[in-house]
Amino acid sequence: MDSSNDQIRRQITEVLKRYWGFTSFRSVQEQIILSVLARRDTLALMPTGGGKSLTYQIPGLVNDGICLVVTPLIALMKDQVDRLRKMGIQATAVHSGLSAHQIDIALDNCVYGDMKFLYVAPERLTSEAFRLRIRRMKVSLLAVDEAHCISQWGYDFRPSYLRIAELREMLPDTPVLALTASATPRVAEDIMEKLRFTTPHLIRSSFSRPNLSYSVRRTDDKNEQLLRIIRNVGGTGIVYVRTREGAEQIASFLREEGIPAGFYHGGLGHAERTMRQDDWITGKSPVMVATNAFGMGIDKADVRYVVHYSMCDSLESYYQEAGRAGRDGNRSYAVLLISPGDEGRIAKRFEAEFPPLDKIRTIYEKVCNYLQIAIGDGAQSGFPFNLPDFCAREHLYTGTVQNALKILRQNGYMTLTDEMENPARILFCVSRDELYRIRVDRNDLDHFIRTLLRLYEGVFTDFRPINEQEIATWSGYTPQKVRELLQRLWQLRLIRYIPSNRSAILYMDEERLPTADLYISPESYRRRQELTRERFEQMLAYASNETTCRSLFLERYFGAEDPHDCGICDLCLARKRAARGKEPDMNKLREELMQRLTTETLEPQEVASALPYPPEKIAEAIGKLRDEGKIYLNGEGKITINR
Repeated sequence: MDSSNDQIRRQITEVLKRYWGFTSFRSVQEQIILSVLARRDTLALMPTGGGKSLTYQIPGLVNDGICLVVTPLIALMKDQVDRLRKMGIQATAVHSGLSAHQIDIALDNCVYGDMKFLYVAPERLTSEAFRLRIRRMKVSLLAVDEAHCISQWGYDFRPSYLRIAELREMLPDTPVLALTASATPRVAEDIMEKLRFTTPHLIRSSFSRPNLSYSVRRTDDKNEQLLRIIRNVGGTGIVYVRTREGAEQIASFLREEGIPAGFYHGGLGHAERTMRQDDWITGKSPVMVATNAFGMGIDKADVRYVVHYSMCDSLESYYQEAGRAGRDGNRSYAVLLISPGDEGRIAKRFEAEFPPLDKIRTIYEKVCNYLQIAIGDGAQSGFPFNLPDFCAREHLYTGTVQNALKILRQNGYMTLTDEMENPARILFCVSRDELYRIRVDRNDLDHFIRTLLRLYEGVFTDFRPINEQEIATWSGYTPQKVRELLQRLWQLRLIRYIPSNRSAILYMDEERLPTADLYISPESYRRRQELTRERFEQMLAYASNETTCRSLFLERYFGAEDPHDCGICDLCLARKRAARGKEPDMNKLREELMQRLTTETLEPQEVASALPYPPEKIAEAIGKLRDEGKIYLNGEGKITINR
């Protein structure tokens, strides 16, 4: 058995080196991979930046068959597929932004080709096309990313995730790997239950970040504190704010103070966001002031500080965003700025989080009208949705609409996905018979219309994605001429035409209902309120805490079994400073030192960081315990109990 395990270890290490160039695994990566290869259902809790994707990609390459990856993040999906293809690995994705024809091709390639990875958005699991194909695929592993979305106790519940359990019935012999960066013990249990684990099996990476110093600063002048942090720490940093206006204003303030700073939010165009992100990564603008739209999928190891100018809604969000600092292992800082009145603003945000039920129904109706979806239509279809434009037209506050859409998603009506490139779409406004009766200039349009009808089905009943390059190839026109002809058909009111664009996709999980028939469960609404209030309160508790180590507070929240003081947060450092001012109790110091060493071996400097005593007194205690033969330095230079 041991030799077999050694052989598997050698095999997965060879795959790691061949494709990624690494010679060893991080943290619990190897343990998770071995568990998956042993065909055990596994829930892996790994912090952001911990290398989650490798834990399913390596088993996917080692095993015969295809690895099915469920994820709601379309941008991440496309990024992963592109990276795998660059390494010569066959991968594809199925999501709301693809046409039915493109989805058919992708799924057929998974059935008949040599595809190794299929990424799929959760809302696509219910489609007939997917269900027919999945039974004919040889699926070696079902990987569920962002697994907290399956739990109603989680902070981002999505009903479409509950359909993953039905996949297990279709794939009874396929093991499941569920992955999340943040889940409380209650959420972890719920994930394993909802995914029908044969036996509960949780592998938890440490949530401790020994190089990351957490602190909370209370101030009447956040701008002055922000300047002090940036100037004292230096290097690359992120400043998180709540609003787009705030991002622009604070970046402008920093530039006036001589600090190269850019801003980033969802209201910027794709090209501008890419440019700003590149300026930050290359160090041209080392400070990025951003909303939470910034950070997902960005791999920059040398971020020295993350400052939260505004409080997050939950510790899950705070831990994930703060964790973007110090991934290179060097000392970094996560600072939360608090000013008088912040708690009141948090309370107002909480109220806005849950608009009244009548308001949600009204927003549902307005969204459907904006997208021109008729009652009874739209089921299982995706529509480009420009949230800022919708809010401006309807004179609605963006936060209210976002929260209404979140509640509508949680009740299974519609899902707003992340922003992506969308193909052009058309819908004929007249019937096929009427089209031939209408007198139009036949020179170009007759041939062009016939080409459209030959290439695309269903264009009389629903918006259909089209490929302007494909139309050009079949019609003999240039792509520019194709766009001109589409515009002419639009002007003649023969079609509705949405040019290719970059926007979010709103996916209709169900057909549009009459507003009076829209049912939002009062019980689920109240439960979401209670859960949101709990998370707000935990965030407030973290901010107001003045006694417990910041890192220990976070680790306990996420269910760590034996967390320790970090020694480097603001509260630990304050205790150390206070301890230096009085003579320590040497007997107590010895007891704490021996107790710490019963669970782990430590380097002398680690002991100095971990215990709230002057370094010279710690060194004195270590020397006496060595003289007494109770401890010794092992071959790695770590202090060990002499048992």
